[in-house]
Amino acid sequence: MKTATLPSLRVEPELRQAAESVLEKGENLSALMEKSLRGEVNRRRNQAEFIARGLASRDEAERTGVYYTVDESLARLDAVLAKHAPDKP
Repeated sequence: MKTATLPSLRVEPELRQAAESVLEKGENLSALMEKSLRGEVNRRRNQAEFIARGLASRDEAERTGVYYTVDESLARLDAVLAKHAPDKP
Protein backbone atom coordinates (compact mmCIF):
# COMPACT_ATOMS: atom_id res chain seq x y z
CA MET A 1 0.00 0.00 0.00
CA LYS A 2 1.34 3.41 -0.90
CA THR A 3 1.54 6.05 1.77
CA ALA A 4 1.01 9.76 1.33
CA THR A 5 2.97 12.54 2.92
CA LEU A 6 1.75 15.78 4.41
CA PRO A 7 3.41 19.16 4.04
CA SER A 8 6.21 19.98 6.43
CA LEU A 9 5.00 21.72 9.54
CA ARG A 10 6.99 24.73 10.66
CA VAL A 11 6.44 25.66 14.30
CA GLU A 12 8.04 27.75 16.99
CA PRO A 13 10.82 25.94 18.84
CA GLU A 14 8.80 26.17 22.06
CA LEU A 15 5.93 24.19 20.51
CA ARG A 16 8.30 21.50 19.27
CA GLN A 17 9.86 21.24 22.73
CA ALA A 18 6.42 21.05 24.33
CA ALA A 19 5.39 18.29 21.92
CA GLU A 20 8.58 16.34 22.56
CA SER A 21 8.08 16.67 26.31
CA VAL A 22 4.74 14.81 26.20
CA LEU A 23 5.71 11.93 23.91
CA GLU A 24 4.75 8.54 25.27
CA LYS A 25 7.25 5.70 25.52
CA GLY A 26 8.20 4.55 22.00
CA GLU A 27 6.29 7.42 20.34
CA ASN A 28 7.90 9.88 17.96
CA LEU A 29 6.79 13.29 16.74
CA SER A 30 5.42 11.87 13.49
CA ALA A 31 3.19 9.45 15.39
CA LEU A 32 1.98 12.22 17.69
CA MET A 33 1.22 14.48 14.73
CA GLU A 34 -0.66 11.71 12.91
CA LYS A 35 -2.67 10.86 16.02
CA SER A 36 -3.50 14.53 16.55
CA LEU A 37 -4.53 14.99 12.92
CA ARG A 38 -6.76 11.91 13.00
CA GLY A 39 -8.38 13.18 16.19
CA GLU A 40 -9.07 16.61 14.71
CA VAL A 41 -10.50 15.15 11.50
CA ASN A 42 -12.79 12.94 13.59
CA ARG A 43 -13.84 15.88 15.80
CA ARG A 44 -14.72 18.01 12.78
CA ARG A 45 -16.71 15.19 11.17
CA ASN A 46 -18.62 14.65 14.40
CA GLN A 47 -19.26 18.37 14.71
CA ALA A 48 -20.58 18.58 11.12
CA GLU A 49 -22.87 15.57 11.73
CA PHE A 50 -24.10 17.09 15.01
CA ILE A 51 -24.95 20.37 13.28
CA ALA A 52 -26.69 18.54 10.43
CA ARG A 53 -28.83 16.56 12.92
CA GLY A 54 -29.71 19.76 14.78
CA LEU A 55 -30.74 21.54 11.61
CA ALA A 56 -32.80 18.54 10.49
CA SER A 57 -34.49 18.47 13.91
CA ARG A 58 -35.27 22.17 13.66
CA ASP A 59 -36.73 21.70 10.18
CA GLU A 60 -38.85 18.76 11.40
CA ALA A 61 -40.16 20.81 14.33
CA GLU A 62 -41.05 23.67 11.99
CA ARG A 63 -42.75 21.25 9.59
CA THR A 64 -44.79 19.41 12.24
CA GLY A 65 -45.22 22.15 14.83
CA VAL A 66 -44.12 19.67 17.53
CA TYR A 67 -41.67 21.18 19.97
CA TYR A 68 -40.32 19.91 23.30
CA THR A 69 -39.57 21.89 26.43
CA VAL A 70 -36.19 21.80 28.11
CA ASP A 71 -37.65 19.71 30.93
CA GLU A 72 -39.09 17.18 28.46
CA SER A 73 -35.79 16.94 26.62
CA LEU A 74 -33.78 16.50 29.81
CA ALA A 75 -36.20 13.87 31.10
CA ARG A 76 -35.76 11.87 27.90
CA LEU A 77 -31.96 12.14 28.16
CA ASP A 78 -32.10 11.06 31.82
CA ALA A 79 -34.16 8.02 30.79
CA VAL A 80 -31.54 7.05 28.20
CA LEU A 81 -28.75 7.42 30.76
CA ALA A 82 -30.66 5.39 33.34
CA LYS A 83 -31.27 2.62 30.82
CA HIS A 84 -27.55 2.32 30.11
CA ALA A 85 -26.23 2.93 33.62
CA PRO A 86 -24.35 0.04 35.21
CA ASP A 87 -26.27 -1.78 37.90
CA LYS A 88 -25.48 -0.58 41.40
CA PRO A 89 -24.48 -3.26 43.95
